[in-house]
Amino acid sequence: MNKRAALKQFAPAHEEVVAPQRKRILVWDLPTRIFHWSLVAAVTVAIISGEIGGDWMAVHGKAGLAIVGLVAFRLVWGVVGATHARFISFAPTPSTLRAYLRGRWKGHGHNPLGALSVFALLALLAAQAGTGLFGTDEISFTGPLAALVEETTSLRLTGWHQKLVYLLFALLALHVLAIAAYLLLKKDNLVKPMVTGWKEVRAGVSARKGSWPALVLSLAAAAAAVYFASGTY
Repeated sequence: MNKRAALKQFAPAHEEVVAPQRKRILVWDLPTRIFHWSLVAAVTVAIISGEIGGDWMAVHGKAGLAIVGLVAFRLVWGVVGATHARFISFAPTPSTLRAYLRGRWKGHGHNPLGALSVFALLALLAAQAGTGLFGTDEISFTGPLAALVEETTSLRLTGWHQKLVYLLFALLALHVLAIAAYLLLKKDNLVKPMVTGWKEVRAGVSARKGSWPALVLSLAAAAAAVYFASGTY
């Protein structure tokens, strides 16, 4: 009989091991959730319409403008928004990356590797949308800002726009694989909190929601970005 079994045998009968109680906390605020799923929809429409081409390129352009607005919103909300939406709250550092890789990271927002994915995706979408705004395929689509640059520059940007989509596919695939790995290996459903906003944890406090002025500022930035990107002024 080992030491642990012996101690258990002579322990008082009324003593039982009690599992730590879990509590429900708010992780993702409503504006962040709306942004996330709106971006999923806009990127999906942009990819499908771009692959079909032809008359669907008009839809592709509108999806691109939506992405411009959403990225602008997220950049401002990442500075003035809710707790876990702020970039400063999840920007990875060497120490947090080491802690995560060693299984010692504790947090309820984006983990350090997830944070790198967020920054990479926002940067890539900004580049993808930006090249699309100035691009042209000389057949069925001309970006709303293409007239501001020379034709050779526009064609060069179109080439980059078409090449960057493969990098976007790779990032999206990694994103989906990470979600599946968390669910299968760690039994941690990352999708549910992004739908409901809530998560059951052993320890933690609810995220502080963003203020109304912060939301108005973020929406104004999104509207201004779409307005200038549309080239209608």
